[in-house]
Amino acid sequence: MLPAAAGGPSAAQTCGLVLGAAVLLQSLCVAVTFFYFTSELSQLQDTYSKSGIACLTGEELGNFIQNLDVIENEEREADPCWQVKWQLGKLIKKMMSRSYEENISAVNAGRALTLPSAAEQPPLSPGHRAAAHLTGSSNRRSSLSPHSSSPRRGRGQKINSWESSRKGHSFLHNVELRNGELVMPSTGFYYIYSQTYFRFRESEDGGPAPTRNPKQLVQYVYKLTNYPEPILLMKSARTSCWSKAAEYGLYSIYQGGVFQLKRDDRIFVSVSNGDIVDMDKEASFFGAFLIS
Repeated sequence: MLPAAAGGPSAAQTCGLVLGAAVLLQSLCVAVTFFYFTSELSQLQDTYSKSGIACLTGEELGNFIQNLDVIENEEREADPCWQVKWQLGKLIKKMMSRSYEENISAVNAGRALTLPSAAEQPPLSPGHRAAAHLTGSSNRRSSLSPHSSSPRRGRGQKINSWESSRKGHSFLHNVELRNGELVMPSTGFYYIYSQTYFRFRESEDGGPAPTRNPKQLVQYVYKLTNYPEPILLMKSARTSCWSKAAEYGLYSIYQGGVFQLKRDDRIFVSVSNGDIVDMDKEASFFGAFLIS
């Protein structure tokens, strides 16, 4: 046998070097593979997250809901994103439909409350609106009714006579006057107003002035219906005490309000202390007009 060359590597050393190189190469491959798959997994997660958000955002969802009923097919049913949008679209359309039905019901209920009943007379056109303004009558003695306890007259003295012709400011427009009572031509809301002028009068014979005791000045506005007794609509009162040194005593009471009246209802005015009522046409007046 020939002896081994001096200084050359032995077989064991050569085998160890080969084995170490193989281990190093394998470790390098594992590290490269790990970093590669980690990067790919991160990219997949980002893509899936963005696509999941895209299912619910952007203009695509609005178009999807509008065309929900015409884009159903077998290919899309297998798409998870399409299923999410389909379920969401169905829910949104159901909620919109329910909200619309509730709004329509509320509007119809509001209209039903504002519509007049079939038994009521339809409202008059603007050319046939009811209005009246009555002024004091110059014939004072026949203006006031005598004191009476009749239940059909209410309290105080009813004013029977008003100036209703077109003298001065008085007029009747689509309203009838009967015995001091305004007769309503139709059902509706009316503004009613009245003013009474109270005036203390000195003795006409020049004698001493009568005692001016405190007086309860009251004005009543009544309406007459099928009910046996008149119904009080308004009342205004004032206690007046005029000085004995004064040469005159004057006071006026005004009141007005909106009331619902029915067809053929009648309204009239009564006053207390009829002996000191002055039916001056500019100071004592009574009227009403239809609002709606």
